[in-house]
Amino acid sequence: MNLNLTLIGQAIAFAFFVWFCMKFVWPPVMQALQERQKKIADGLDAASRASRDLELAEEQANETLRESKEQAAEILEQAHKRSNQMIDEAREQARQEGERMITNAKSDIEQEVNRAKEELRVQVSRLAIVGAERVLEASIDEKTHRKLLDKLAAEL
Repeated sequence: MNLNLTLIGQAIAFAFFVWFCMKFVWPPVMQALQERQKKIADGLDAASRASRDLELAEEQANETLRESKEQAAEILEQAHKRSNQMIDEAREQARQEGERMITNAKSDIEQEVNRAKEELRVQVSRLAIVGAERVLEASIDEKTHRKLLDKLAAEL
């Protein structure tokens, strides 16, 4: 065996192996690597999009929460205003009812005083008649002397 011939045979076999690998093995390996690289790039893009979407969703959630808190505070403020308004209305109604009751009571008292005065006038006129009868020892007719009795009652 010749060493040169062996080296040449090995060189040809190596060249054939390299050609075979470049022709049949290398393209599928490169294609697989490119597909893998593309999947990784797509995954990274999807992750960054998801991260941005998450940040956007968090911002929207915070904004919605802030708006909800503002609305709740506004509703509470309106409820406090309405309750104060209702209390004021109730106070005003109670005051008006009290004034009405006082007015009615004063009117009733005035009517009772007038009634009592009238009764007192009637009693005084009767007493005056009785007293006059005893002084005069004569009977005074109430119907006849009605004008005189009315005048006497008015003076009293």
